[in-house]
Amino acid sequence: MATAHADRRGPQVLNIGEVLAQLSDDFPSMTASKIRFLEEKGLINPQRTPAGYRQYSENDVERLRFVLALQRDQYLPLKVIKDYLDAIDRGERPENLPAGVTLSPRIVSEELATELQSRARRLSEEQLRAESGASVPLLESLLSYGLIGHVNGKFDEHALQVARACVQLESHGLEPRHLRPFQAAADREFGLVERAVATLTSRKDAASHARAAEAAREISDLCLSLHQALVHDRISRMDI
Repeated sequence: MATAHADRRGPQVLNIGEVLAQLSDDFPSMTASKIRFLEEKGLINPQRTPAGYRQYSENDVERLRFVLALQRDQYLPLKVIKDYLDAIDRGERPENLPAGVTLSPRIVSEELATELQSRARRLSEEQLRAESGASVPLLESLLSYGLIGHVNGKFDEHALQVARACVQLESHGLEPRHLRPFQAAADREFGLVERAVATLTSRKDAASHARAAEAAREISDLCLSLHQALVHDRISRMDI
């Protein structure tokens, strides 16, 4: 007679193909090379068999969902995401999480991944105006000057950020027609970033593309820091 606990199993162990299968619906471009790249960056640490094969736990999959969602939806560099994970592993609540993201210590769950994924939403023009506080004429001007765009009438989170900033700038007398240099500067900075990662993007493997995306985020952040420092330096010299 078989014992009642004969079919009990320990924690589920997954191979890399099974991990990809679990992630493919939410992250269709995910590859084995990118998973190994994230491991190389210290974001996950799967167990190894004596023969050296990786064995992934459900917790590893949850961490991957968290990392990929923050990277995709919040455009955060992996270094920042790793700081969040390190804080969680220490039993702390990470500081400076993106607005609207809540996190319980030591928990990186599918629920959180779903919350983060929901932030990659598309807004109608009416929703964009309601959430940004922008008037119809202001939005029309932003569209006219190319400061925001839409796909089939839907706007993304970047458009929302631009609209919110422009609402505040409008209160200081700065209209969209005054802000065209920002678009030109952004195009030039993107060109610099694109050239800096060209060697990586020219390669065909997924790991190189993952490294290129991460390097592009880091370079972009550095460019923004440089821009801010230069402007603040000039403001400090104003005779006021």
